[in-house]
Amino acid sequence: MRSPRDAVDPATASRPRRSHRPPRPLVRIPLAMTGLVAAASLLWSVSTPADVYAIDVFGALREPGQAAAIIGHRGDRAQAPENTMPSLESAMDELEYVETDVRLTRDGVPVLFHDTDLERVTGRTGRVEDLDHDQVARLDAGAWYAEEWAGEPIPTLEEFLAALGERDAARALVELKADWTASEVRIVLDLIERHGLRGRIILQSFSIETLQSIQRVAPTTPRIMLIRELPADPVPLADELGVIGFGTTAASVTDAPGAVDAAHAAGLAVLCYTLNTQDRWQEVSALGVDGIITDQPSDLDAWIASTAPGT
Repeated sequence: MRSPRDAVDPATASRPRRSHRPPRPLVRIPLAMTGLVAAASLLWSVSTPADVYAIDVFGALREPGQAAAIIGHRGDRAQAPENTMPSLESAMDELEYVETDVRLTRDGVPVLFHDTDLERVTGRTGRVEDLDHDQVARLDAGAWYAEEWAGEPIPTLEEFLAALGERDAARALVELKADWTASEVRIVLDLIERHGLRGRIILQSFSIETLQSIQRVAPTTPRIMLIRELPADPVPLADELGVIGFGTTAASVTDAPGAVDAAHAAGLAVLCYTLNTQDRWQEVSALGVDGIITDQPSDLDAWIASTAPGT
């Protein structure tokens, strides 16, 4: 399996320096809730680099036409039901990057589930957030996909992290769905720390509140902002939220190709979701995006192997 880092050797790449980037302001946390959060944040940052860059996660940023990293969307959905352990393990066995989604159950257990409600995947009404984990664990997340997958459960984040830890080459993009408080984010960070996966997990979210919570609790944790329309100059937004890059649509980068150049000049990565056709892969690869999130990782890998120089 071709590694997406083969395009450019990160060991020879110079680390970008954002000399124009202002120092991040200190965030004052009310004393009433500071003790636990502040202490945990301090422990998280011990022996962690003061800054994290996109090249620390994705290797050297891509030039136009170079092979992008392949990121399995909710695992490998061509092989097994999305966000189930078989789907995720299939992707982790073949790819360097896998993407998944996390929601909190009513009793505070992080589980892997994408949709706002349960109906499409499990056939029942309601939301993950309205159920305790023991109720979520009894739901069937596989029958909708195919009869042979009936009874496949919704995994916990801890199950996923344990499997990731068994695969030294794998990394994960973990999307925190909806708005998360600092204390809720801390639950996820504690699990990452417990499994020794600091540096191999990239958190991402569409929610500014969630990104700010991560910034407050663990500012050195690599994180990506998901955004449907990438600004023509994405650097000020990245500086404000302390992100290492953006995940966006193919239309966004093709409509404003200069935004990718501006991001790369500042050391920021640009990923595109969720692209499943050769036309789309070609469009974004021509602009030098750093990663493609896809439901068809094997097909994308074969396409890159046949079209990208040096693969």
